[in-house]
Amino acid sequence: MKLTPLKTLVVLLTVLLSPQLFAHALWIETKATGTKGKPQEISVYFGEFSDNDITPAAKWFSDLKDFSLTLISPSKKEIKLAPVALDKKYQAFFTPDEDGVYTVVMQHTVKDVYGTMKLDYNSSATVVVGNKTAGNTAEANKNTIGLFSENADVAKKNTKITGIASYEGVAAKKQKIKVIAPNGWEKELYTDEKGQFEFTPIWSGQYMVEFAHTEKSAGEHNGKKYDEIWKMATYAIQVK
Repeated sequence: MKLTPLKTLVVLLTVLLSPQLFAHALWIETKATGTKGKPQEISVYFGEFSDNDITPAAKWFSDLKDFSLTLISPSKKEIKLAPVALDKKYQAFFTPDEDGVYTVVMQHTVKDVYGTMKLDYNSSATVVVGNKTAGNTAEANKNTIGLFSENADVAKKNTKITGIASYEGVAAKKQKIKVIAPNGWEKELYTDEKGQFEFTPIWSGQYMVEFAHTEKSAGEHNGKKYDEIWKMATYAIQVK
């Protein structure tokens, strides 16, 4: 079958905008520990982590800038944060007032349908203040898709890191996870029957864990039909 120039353009755009090839993600960066009474900086980036390719905030596609950013305190209080656009990121602050683990959660369903997919971006981060007796659970993140490590604050080079992937509130069994090292090196892992994964970092620096899932579900989103829902979760871990 010979494609007309218009059909060729449509095919090319569909391929270019396919999330599997698009690869860009939203992610949160913050220090793994905080101090009561001291402002804690939260940064949200969009781009390709493995290539150190950060998209300027003014050029984020569609309505991506309208993401929600929520803070869950160790005592389960939820606070909406108001991020501000800077050059290459969005920035927000919160001041811890209790001991325990704070969870920062980002979520955004993109307004536009790309190809035949609805895109759903998710990210989370944890901040330990004083101790980890409260709030140090994966369940603090209420997003549909998520990642968590209870010892992310003490991650060290050459020491095994364990974590859990969740989907719709339960452990994500036998699912593919991608780990990206600070130098761009990538490794694919699979969760076990409990949704757990593990890896041993051999370099210091920030690692990115990604979990993507495509749900076969047809519908209509903002007046456009879709056949699938692509969901991604990211979780950064700073390795000493």
